[in-house]
Amino acid sequence: MSFPSTFLWGGATSSVQYEGGFDQGGRGLGHMDFIPCLSEEDRKRLPFTFNQSLERFEYFRAHESESNLAYRRGTDFYHRYQEDIALFAEMGFKCFRMSVSWPRIFPTGEELEPNPEGIAFYHNVFDELHKYGIEPVVTMIHYEIPLNLTLKYNGWESRETMEAYCRYARTLLDEYRDDVTYWITFNEINMTTHAPFIGGGLFVEKTRKKNEQSCMWQALHHQLVASARTVAYCHETAPQCKIGLMINRQEVYAQTCNPEDELRALKDDQFNFGFLDVAVRGSYSSTMLSYFRENDIDITMEEGDAQTLASSSIDYVAISYYMTWVASGDVEKQEPLGCFVRHLRNPYLKLSDWNWPIDPVGLRITLNRIYDRYELPIMVVENGLGAYDNVVEEDGQKRIHDDYRIDYLRQHIEEIGHAIDDGVEVLGYTPWGCIDLVSASKTEMDKRYGFIYVDADNEGKGSYDRYRKDSFWWYQRVIASNGQDLG
Repeated sequence: MSFPSTFLWGGATSSVQYEGGFDQGGRGLGHMDFIPCLSEEDRKRLPFTFNQSLERFEYFRAHESESNLAYRRGTDFYHRYQEDIALFAEMGFKCFRMSVSWPRIFPTGEELEPNPEGIAFYHNVFDELHKYGIEPVVTMIHYEIPLNLTLKYNGWESRETMEAYCRYARTLLDEYRDDVTYWITFNEINMTTHAPFIGGGLFVEKTRKKNEQSCMWQALHHQLVASARTVAYCHETAPQCKIGLMINRQEVYAQTCNPEDELRALKDDQFNFGFLDVAVRGSYSSTMLSYFRENDIDITMEEGDAQTLASSSIDYVAISYYMTWVASGDVEKQEPLGCFVRHLRNPYLKLSDWNWPIDPVGLRITLNRIYDRYELPIMVVENGLGAYDNVVEEDGQKRIHDDYRIDYLRQHIEEIGHAIDDGVEVLGYTPWGCIDLVSASKTEMDKRYGFIYVDADNEGKGSYDRYRKDSFWWYQRVIASNGQDLG
């Protein structure tokens, strides 16, 4: 395997899951500040959902003081960023993928001038990263919208939110263009179709559109236009920067060689690529326009939107990759899951503690497929194993032996290396949750991804002290050897 000398090894986090300090430094509330971590008793009474209905939101807003709102505390990067960045440097990080908290910069989203304390905080973070030679890779929005925009405009359904985002994105580029080379406009933009509240700040019950799908796709259209406008502004004002868009990549296998299964897998794949098609090619694909017609999806496109989309192509593709899916053409097996179809068990793959299929070879397949389609550099900005970690006392030290995580990451890094040898241009690899943070899918601490253990439980109890796991030392060797020592 031949990783280039410029390969960006690092790790990834998001402000909403990691930063904390929700009520400090002038930060406003974000829409995810009202998503709870539910106790086992509450889970029986209020089954957990990855999304948020208006009814659930109002319930937890009314019970704010007694709810376990884990995203508000994260794992305290706001106060510990110097300590954490020193640990990243000890591992040898070449880059650190992070996100900026929109409500920390514009507390309501509608201010005309940014919050100076928020601006200063990220200058301090970037200065600390550069002190160790670590390149920031910055996501402008990672599931974090000022609450005011959700309540006042129903989030991204409204063009007012789009305008507010563009003002925010221009502020970031104007302020930090000399600190940050790599930008990502949206995290996993396609997830709004799966979780409209989290991805788009939407209460679909409040939509002005004729159906919920139209609400979601109106929001996505606004996000795609906002992304294109931001890309154009970056190219115009900060040509030294590189700017991309990110999707949650869902590689799909047909259940059998039955043509109906193959067709279902093809349709799912076209749907998944539809977002990047707009960002790279500058227009909606014919398959996406057919999908809109077939599903009675009504999108209002204002004058100039088509020209905006056509005028600005991203510089690189960013993806998260956790698993692959299996699709069947049998309608009896097609349980709806948002705008997707729930996929079937792959008998050839093992499952994680949270029943996510583990498929390293699928990463090589998907990197080849993306590169064949777009011929743009790719950055794998999320990949990792969520697992239960046990802390043991050895020689007076806290130890976390996570061989299972090392095995998972070793196999995926091997496949990235093979993809590079296949001819794919891969810019870097930033495993998700390089330090433990609040899980997005479960809103809890038990599901851990990090090389660094954070002493906090699901209720927020603990010292929040940091401990190096076995994977910390392993990843240090991987980076030092530029991917040659995976033992």
